[in-house]
Amino acid sequence: MNAVILKLKLSSLQLIIAGFLSVILTGAILLMLPAAANAGSPASFGDALFTSTSAVCVTGLVITDTASYWSAFGQAVILVLIQIGGLSIVLVTAFFASISGRKITLLQRSMLQDSISSPQIGGVVKMTAFIFKAALVIELCGILVMLPSFCGEYGLSGIWMSVFHSVSAFCNAGFDIMGTKTGTFSSLTAFSGNLGIVIPICLLIISGGIGFFTWKDIVTHKFHIKKYHMQSKVILTAAAVLILLPTVFLFFGEYSQYPIKERFCLSLFQAVTPRTAGFNTADLTALTDISRMMIIILMLIGGSPGSTAGGIKTTTIAVLFKNSIAVFRQRKSTQLFGRRIEDGTIKTAATLLLMYLFLTFTGAFIISAVESLPVESCLFETASAIGTVGLSLGITPMLGPLSRIILLGLMFFGRVGGLTLIYAAINRKEAEVSRRPVGKITVG
Repeated sequence: MNAVILKLKLSSLQLIIAGFLSVILTGAILLMLPAAANAGSPASFGDALFTSTSAVCVTGLVITDTASYWSAFGQAVILVLIQIGGLSIVLVTAFFASISGRKITLLQRSMLQDSISSPQIGGVVKMTAFIFKAALVIELCGILVMLPSFCGEYGLSGIWMSVFHSVSAFCNAGFDIMGTKTGTFSSLTAFSGNLGIVIPICLLIISGGIGFFTWKDIVTHKFHIKKYHMQSKVILTAAAVLILLPTVFLFFGEYSQYPIKERFCLSLFQAVTPRTAGFNTADLTALTDISRMMIIILMLIGGSPGSTAGGIKTTTIAVLFKNSIAVFRQRKSTQLFGRRIEDGTIKTAATLLLMYLFLTFTGAFIISAVESLPVESCLFETASAIGTVGLSLGITPMLGPLSRIILLGLMFFGRVGGLTLIYAAINRKEAEVSRRPVGKITVG
């Protein structure tokens, strides 16, 4: 295998992309088996490919109801794909290689570094072991906490429900298997006021979305926040703000007519899930326009680097926000928690924002034109796809082949990362042998 890689001269980023594509294709083939569908007849390649892509890219957008369409085997395949996609194919491969005693090569270490957004190549193998242990402990805690609610409602089948939803929530996937119990495409609406489901699902989403390097800081330094890395401080601050503000807005606005307990549960859940989990406990089509636009923004922002979540990432928004403040105050540098941010980081952040906005709006315009649907509804679906969220206004199952291909591309782009795809395609760095004269241009 290594000989083939060396012969093809593939970079670590190209190998990561190839790994994701191979897992998606393998998942699609498995889902096309007659045993994977409840009907006993094989799913079409298009349906299997869309579901596999959504699972590996931990998105949650579906064109068939997971519980009613897929058999127990099909659901198990989807869950494995979610776990692999959430932790990254490279990470999973490296983990099994390390426990089997095989040596991790320098190329594999470089792939690990790119896969988990590690700031340095040193220590990535140890970090792999930490990530697997953390994921196992967190998902197991989620299973145990949700068991009483699911088993109390559905008996022994509640065990599988607890397992499936714990993994799906931690990996920020948004797949659910409630269709045969509470109606197709119902997600977790039947548990909108159940604290035994709402709170653990929210905590699992947040745990997966803040990133493993942040968890490493938390485990190492406990409550000594001053000792945390600057990135961890930014991530935790941004996460707190992006949960608190939408919760307050929804609590006093969208759900003000509900009893206090259900009002809190609905507000908190709909504030947490857009970044980027995809579950819902309320009818999203019944939301006001301003609430839907807020959710679109949250879906685009997403989670944090080195996490199971997608989106532009909280650190990207934090850097751009602080850079704007630096410009307003006419400062020469952008600072976060007493540290100066490099100009290259700011350029990357601006590029990412532009790429995500361009693809989200372009995809929405094309789908709207092809399907004759409102642009706002299409924008919700494309933001959900590129942010690897999975929330939907119910139009995804009705889309035609071209629109589904667009969503497939956006899901893959959102999971692998825009810059990863571009760097992998170009695979070379142009050296600047000289600097051009400065040209002045007016902006704003």
